[in-house]
Amino acid sequence: MSSERDRTAGTIDRVDFADRTPPRRRERTRKFEVTLAQSIDDIETELEGRVDVDDWRFSTAAPHRKKDGRPYADANPDDPGAVVRWTKDGNQYPVACDQYTKLRDNVRVIGLYVREKRKMDNRPVKTGQSEFATARLPPGDEDVDAIAVEPTREPHEVLSVAEDAPEAVVKGAARQLKKEKHPDRGGSSEELQRVLKAEGEMLEGL
Repeated sequence: MSSERDRTAGTIDRVDFADRTPPRRRERTRKFEVTLAQSIDDIETELEGRVDVDDWRFSTAAPHRKKDGRPYADANPDDPGAVVRWTKDGNQYPVACDQYTKLRDNVRVIGLYVREKRKMDNRPVKTGQSEFATARLPPGDEDVDAIAVEPTREPHEVLSVAEDAPEAVVKGAARQLKKEKHPDRGGSSEELQRVLKAEGEMLEGL
């Protein structure tokens, strides 16, 4: 098996994202504390050691080192998106994310997505298809959009508060986010609804 990382010196693998996230709507987050290098290591562990792919390729818009094809540790290009492609049993799979403002965070989300899908695929239940089927490319089609990953987030993560935050903190955080995510202020109705739902779920649990 061979594993290949992007060696294009700063040019991201030109795969069109599904509904590419506009730069002004990318989110800042502090919930991922691992480094960029560790995030890539985790993807490698999942794909090579657990999913057992035939080969894989990692691509970003950051300059990549010649010695190992990885982006530099402090890389944070203007385009923070990341794309991971792999093949397994003759099928091609692309997964991409550009939800966050930092490359590290988008890479981390891809790793978490792969890990979650791999775990679900190993559950003793029958769904009729692999959990990775949603990321599969049709045979011979290299121009299909990559999958834009929307990470699963708990209510407290949406509001950026502690899981056991008191009512006043929950309401305060939600109030500020509702202002920021309102469509009239550059947000979207989807983002606003996500905040409202998270606030309601947290308040119900108090």
